[in-house]
Amino acid sequence: MWNFEKYSKKVACITEFGQWTYGQIDSLAEEFAQYVPKRSLILILCRNTPGSLFSYLCSMKTDCVPLLLPANMDMAAFKEMMHTYHPNYLCVPKDMAEVFSMEKRFELEDYIVLHAFEEKVEMYEKLGLLLSTSGSTGSPKLVRQSRENVKANARQITEYLELKDDERPITTMPMNYTYGLSIINSHLLVGAVLLLTNRTLFETEFWEFFKKEKATSFGAVPYTYKMLKRLRFTKMDLPDLRYFTQAGGKLSLELHQEYAEYAKSSGKKFIVMYGQTEATARMSYLPWEKSLEKIGSIGIAIPEGRFSLRDVNNQEISKPDIVGELIYEGPNVTLGYARKQGDLILGDERMGVLITGDMAKKDEDGYYYIVGRKKRFIKVFGNRMNLDEMELAINKNCNVESAICGEDDFVEVYVVKGGEILPVEKYLQERFHLHPSAYAVKEVDEIPKNDSEKILYSKLMEGREK
Repeated sequence: MWNFEKYSKKVACITEFGQWTYGQIDSLAEEFAQYVPKRSLILILCRNTPGSLFSYLCSMKTDCVPLLLPANMDMAAFKEMMHTYHPNYLCVPKDMAEVFSMEKRFELEDYIVLHAFEEKVEMYEKLGLLLSTSGSTGSPKLVRQSRENVKANARQITEYLELKDDERPITTMPMNYTYGLSIINSHLLVGAVLLLTNRTLFETEFWEFFKKEKATSFGAVPYTYKMLKRLRFTKMDLPDLRYFTQAGGKLSLELHQEYAEYAKSSGKKFIVMYGQTEATARMSYLPWEKSLEKIGSIGIAIPEGRFSLRDVNNQEISKPDIVGELIYEGPNVTLGYARKQGDLILGDERMGVLITGDMAKKDEDGYYYIVGRKKRFIKVFGNRMNLDEMELAINKNCNVESAICGEDDFVEVYVVKGGEILPVEKYLQERFHLHPSAYAVKEVDEIPKNDSEKILYSKLMEGREK
């Protein structure tokens, strides 16, 4: 996938403690192949460190199949993964190696390769990578990606971002997260320099490293952009920053406008994107020139990709401003899911077509806007309601933090303690014309969220009163 030979003498990766060339990584892959047979299943507990990165790159380069999970994952969830998939090898940080009583095979900087299960894992010949969905690690459900999926999406990203070999992106997300990994894949494809750090944006050392190594770009999810506002990011002196991207959920219209205006005034580019692990990573982008004109839009399909909207009768919608289910087609659509080891032998179940589960509309210029999840639409006394829109409106107009679940004819609003319930009930009645029998407002200590700050509605539903 990557042409390490072409960029052999170029620096590929810089950390606070050293740097490595593409040629050095290529040599590591050759040595890796002496200890780890082809088509081995390798579970990597990821950190944004050299050993973690090299474990992934060596696995991919030697035709093995890496399964990426966070190093700080819950031990019970890790054991379930091990029990479910029986990986042949583990790549773990050296400081975790003593936890596992396994044979040591090979060292990769701060990581070590351990021999786990001997049995051969039967896998589809085109299977190249396994990722969990939306950063979730509580379930053995994985997305099966082919090598062509990974290469195609990296190629698509380099095209619409117009990436060159002088880029210096800095890591801001875990590499086991599809968004974070896509930044690595696309930039290494063009011979760029990856600034690798396990620091967070909330640490002084992160910004010192950022400025010292002249980072040219970064990516972040909505929650991070909220925090960057508190850090007064737009007031920082970052002369080498060329562009910054956003994905991983919908950014508020206010923040979208604020960052787009900052980018315009400072000569930088702000690029909103949309994607899913099921599409390898990216499916759309909003051209930076349109970031102010099309606030709230996910933009247009990436190169080689195509969007369409389908109505309840599965007919394609051609007129603008009509809501339908968003369908994506492209070479980056993944093979399907795996829920057990036996699923790894399955072939391409999607055949290049992904039913996203998102409801969207497009404007007269062909730009798309997500309006909610398909499963987040319900009917209350015959009226179709969008729970995502309701949630946004309540948070904004009632000045509370809430999350909404529901089923036909009944809505449940969960409000974080400290917020007032009565104004919420009044708003439900006046704005949405809901009868008190059609809703319930409940207090909770906190809204459960995953690592990407996406609300875990299933957790809320589990905890409700029977």
